[in-house]
Amino acid sequence: MSSRAGGASFRPLAGAARRARPAAGPAWRWLRLCLVVVLVLGAAAVQAHEFKLEAVVNAFVKVEPKQVELVVRAPLYLFKSVRFPVAGVEIDVDQSAPAVERALGAFQKDIVLFENGRPLVSSQAAGRLSLPSDRSFETYEQAVRHVAEPLERGTRIFIDQGYVDARIVYPTSTTGGEISIRTTAAPELGDVLKLAVRYLPGGAEGRAMVVTRSAGEVALNPSWARAAAGFVRLGIGHILTGYDHLLFLLCLLIPLRGWRQIVSVVTVFTVAHSFTLLGSAFELAPSGAWFPPFVETAIAASIVYMALENIIGVELDRRVLITGLFGMVHGFGFSYGLSENFQFAGTHLLTSLFAFNVGIELGQLAAIAVMLPVLALLRRSLLRGRVGLIVLSALVVHTAWHWMTDRAEALWRMPWPQPGFADIAVLGLWIGLVLLAAGGLSWLTRRLGLDNAASGSTPVRLLAD
Repeated sequence: MSSRAGGASFRPLAGAARRARPAAGPAWRWLRLCLVVVLVLGAAAVQAHEFKLEAVVNAFVKVEPKQVELVVRAPLYLFKSVRFPVAGVEIDVDQSAPAVERALGAFQKDIVLFENGRPLVSSQAAGRLSLPSDRSFETYEQAVRHVAEPLERGTRIFIDQGYVDARIVYPTSTTGGEISIRTTAAPELGDVLKLAVRYLPGGAEGRAMVVTRSAGEVALNPSWARAAAGFVRLGIGHILTGYDHLLFLLCLLIPLRGWRQIVSVVTVFTVAHSFTLLGSAFELAPSGAWFPPFVETAIAASIVYMALENIIGVELDRRVLITGLFGMVHGFGFSYGLSENFQFAGTHLLTSLFAFNVGIELGQLAAIAVMLPVLALLRRSLLRGRVGLIVLSALVVHTAWHWMTDRAEALWRMPWPQPGFADIAVLGLWIGLVLLAAGGLSWLTRRLGLDNAASGSTPVRLLAD
């Protein structure tokens, strides 16, 4: 069937029509009130459960010479404004053709394909209803065949169950242009609703990605420049919203005086976290559900340690060494932001990896550019001398300690790892690298004379007293 423009859009289906209520006495009103409360609570629980498990729109984007195909499946309950005809508690499938037409318009309104930034307009579209038990969207070929088959008359599909399937064809003006996709479906669900896209370029290996409303326009086959720019922005955003990383960076800067000390410590932190970030990107990190909470706990512990060291007294050579070791831990934390978005790199994985690291460093430099003047101002006014250093570090300890205990509790609930040979090999590799890095940092501090920058128990002085 051909597509037809309309104002329909993805929204949860409306409920059944209300029935007339009989008159009732006080006892009946109380009973009815209790019944309504139970039904509302039950419906809310069922609805939350349903959205959690099934708030996914599955789609294939197949690129052919001079055209792009969108083969898409969405849960039936998302089409509130389409108003499918009902007969009792079921969809009246024999009378549903006009509603399917409106659903096709909703697909084209809320899932938009672009070619080189220009919205594509469909030339043909076909759609149908499907049972919730249907599994034809496991492959593109099965999905295309299924959409082309008519729904058998008399098929029973209950309200709020089943799917709307569609195949929409978009002509393109060029071959090999950049294809992008954007979803604005079901705004009331926000990022709970996922668009799972399997991108199938002609003559190349396909890729899968998950797109949400907040992602905006997402390139399915980005150029290297677009991929790099996107990952630089991602790296900057990741560091500037990573409050634990920023607090660790603040701890590093609090006791330091002079650009030589600041540059040496920040450079070691940069090299260390870049090292583990790259290793994680190439899957050279421990696996298992326990590792992310372990890293998060270790990051919080690193802040606690650095703040306590600020209070007790800092030796610069030791700070350089500890910064390098903790920096490797923070690199694993940075890698989570990268791994979640690697799907948008297209075929430019190395470029995107490098760009993400560049973004991390740019964001870090921006944070330092703000922290240093603020610290200098505090030292000259509110927090003078060593007392000010202790007060500021104590505030940091208080915050990071709560983070550490909360994260340790989450880590404790994780199942203990049962490492195999591969896991032991990876662990041995990282232990060796840590020891090598520690030796290298010790040599570097001696080579640069940083071991003489602070003596014995004498702490490094503040930037300005």
